[in-house]
Amino acid sequence: MSNTTRLAPRQLLALLLCNVAMAGTAPTSSAAETAEPYSPYINTSPQRQVYFGDTHVHTGLSADAGGSGTRLMPEDAYRFARGEEVHSNTGQPVRLHRPYDFFMITDHSDGMGLISDLLEGTANVIEDPSGRAYHEDFNAGGRQAADAMVRLIAQFSQGETPPALRYEPGVPAYRHVWERLVAAAEEFNDPGHFTTFIAYEWTSLVKGNNLHRNVIFRDNADKALKVVPFTSMPPVGSQDPKDLWAWMAAYEDETGGDVTAIPHNGNLSNGMMFPLRDDFEDGKELDAAYAKSRMTWERIYEVTQFKGDGEAHPLLSPDDEFADFETWDFGNLDVSEKKTEAMLPGEYARSGLLRGLQLQQLLGVNPYQFGFEGGTDTHTGLSTPDEENFFSKFKITEPNPERTTHPGKTNPDLGIVGASGAGYNAAGVTAVWADENSRHAIFDAMERRETYATTGPRIALRFFGGWEFKESDAHAPDLATKGYAGGVPMGSELPTAKGASPRFLISALRDPMGANLDRVQVVKGWVSADGEAKEKIYNVAWSDNRTPDKQGRLPGVGNTVDLDGPSWSNSIGAAELSTVWKDPDFDKSEAAFYYLRVLEIPTPRWTAYDAVRYGVKAPKGVPLITQERAYSSPIWYAP
Repeated sequence: MSNTTRLAPRQLLALLLCNVAMAGTAPTSSAAETAEPYSPYINTSPQRQVYFGDTHVHTGLSADAGGSGTRLMPEDAYRFARGEEVHSNTGQPVRLHRPYDFFMITDHSDGMGLISDLLEGTANVIEDPSGRAYHEDFNAGGRQAADAMVRLIAQFSQGETPPALRYEPGVPAYRHVWERLVAAAEEFNDPGHFTTFIAYEWTSLVKGNNLHRNVIFRDNADKALKVVPFTSMPPVGSQDPKDLWAWMAAYEDETGGDVTAIPHNGNLSNGMMFPLRDDFEDGKELDAAYAKSRMTWERIYEVTQFKGDGEAHPLLSPDDEFADFETWDFGNLDVSEKKTEAMLPGEYARSGLLRGLQLQQLLGVNPYQFGFEGGTDTHTGLSTPDEENFFSKFKITEPNPERTTHPGKTNPDLGIVGASGAGYNAAGVTAVWADENSRHAIFDAMERRETYATTGPRIALRFFGGWEFKESDAHAPDLATKGYAGGVPMGSELPTAKGASPRFLISALRDPMGANLDRVQVVKGWVSADGEAKEKIYNVAWSDNRTPDKQGRLPGVGNTVDLDGPSWSNSIGAAELSTVWKDPDFDKSEAAFYYLRVLEIPTPRWTAYDAVRYGVKAPKGVPLITQERAYSSPIWYAP
C-alpha cells in the first residue's frame, strides 16, 4: 500500500492555478531592471580564433607541375586539404594528420592551358619544334620529364618562350583553365568548416630573378570571372610589380571587389625583392608613390616555404645563432646568375623590414611594412608540411629511396650547385586571427596583418604591443581580451607613446599534436638618426629554468631525438610560454619594428624519417634534426 498522499481533483486544480500565477509574477525590485546582466558575455564581441591554411599550392594545371608529372587536379587538392585520403602522383595513398581550415590554389598565371595541350599534342603545339620536344619528354615521364620542366622554366625565365607556347589571355584554353579554377574554389568553399579562395600566382621572372606574387581574391565568382589573371609576358602582361598593382587597382575600381598580393622567395630574386631603387626604371630612386602602392597592395610576405626559409641570413645577422635555417643562397631561380653577398639585403624578410624603415625616413612612407605568412609552394597538389608526411615539391621527389640524392639545378659554367632533393624544406603554414572561418574574415585578417607563419606546427601565438601592460596580464585567463583592450595586435603600429618604453604581451602555446617549446624571442630592428639599420635578438621566455649568460644567450634546451625511431620526447621544453616584455633599449626618437620568433625543441627532420623507412643512409651533410618555428607579424613604432 502506497504512502503517497492523494489530492482531490479540485485541490489539484487549485494548486496548479496558484503555481501559474506565481510563475507569472514579475519581480518587484527595480534593481532587477538596472543591474548588469549576469552573463559576462552579453556586451562583448566574440574572441578572434586562429585558423590554419596554405596560401600557395600548385596542381597539374601549372605548366611546370603538370610537365613534371603532376596529375592531381584542383578538385583532388581540395579533397586532400579538407582531410580526405587521395593517391599521390606516384600512386601512394596519402592523408593529412588533420585538415586545413582554409586553402588557396595558386596555379601560375602564365601558360594557363599550355600543359594540357602539350601532353595531348594539339596541332598548334606539335607544329613547333620546341612544342614537339616537350610533348615527347613530358609524356615519357620520370627524369626525362623533370629535365624538360627545368628547360621550360629556363626558357620562360629568359623571355625565350616560343610564340606557339605563349598561352595568355585571349587564347581559348587560357580562359577555360581560369574558369575551372574559379569553379573548383566555389564548389569546395564551405564557410565555417573549410574556406577556399579564388587565387593565382603572378609569375614574374626577370632574367631568372624571382618576383612571383600570389594574388588572392576576397570575392566570389561573380566578380572574379569578370577578369582573367594578369600575366608577366609582354605585351599583354608585364614583369614589373607596379603594373600588377595597377591591374589590381583597376579590378577593384571596375568590380567593387577586393584583392591582395603576397610576394615570396626573395631568396631567389638576387636582390630584387626588396629594392632600394627601381630596377624597372634604370635604377631610379624609389618615390613615395611606389612606397604607398606597395604598402597598399602587398600587406603580407611569405617568409617560409619548400624552397627555403626567408626570415634571415647568417651573413646579414652574424649574431643570430638561429639565422642559418633551411637556407637557399646559391643563385636565382633558373641558376643563370650566381648569388653575391651584396644581393642578400634585398632578399630576406628581416633586412627588407629594415630597408623599409630606412626608406620611410626618406619618403615618409614605408613600402616594406608587411606581415608574415607561410605556404608550401607544392607542385604536386599535396600540401604536406609535416616532417613525417612530407611528399615534397615535385612528383620525382615524392617519397622514394633516392629522393634525398635527387640532383638540383646546376650551372657548371658559373659554379652553381642548387639544392638537392634533400634540400627541400617541409614548410610552411599560414595562421590568421579571424572573426570566423570565411573568405571575408580571413582576407580581412590578412589585410590588417594579424597573421603569422609557421614551418608546419600549429603553434598558437599571441603578440600585443602597448604601453601599460602588467606582468600579471601574461597569466590572465582572458589574456587576449587584455591584449586588445590595452594595446594593438601583431601587424599593427603602436599608438602614440604613453610611457618610457613599450611593453609587449606575449603568449605561445605548443601544437597540441606536436613538440614542446624551447623559447620565445623578440627580434627588434631599428634605424638610427643617421639612417643606420640595426637589429638585436632578445630571449624573453624560455623553458627548463635555464639562465642566460651576460650577453643574454641561453644554453641549448637539449635534444631528445632518437634517430633510430625516429622519435623525440616532450620531457624537455614547455607546453606554454607567456610573458610581458619591456624593451630595455628603447629610444623614442628611433623608428623600430618588433616581431616574435618561437622555437620548438629539436625534432626529426623529414630526411630522418626517410632514412629509417627506406633503410638508407642520408647523404653527408644532410641535416636529420630540425627546430620548427613560428614568426609573428611585426609591430611597428614610429617616432
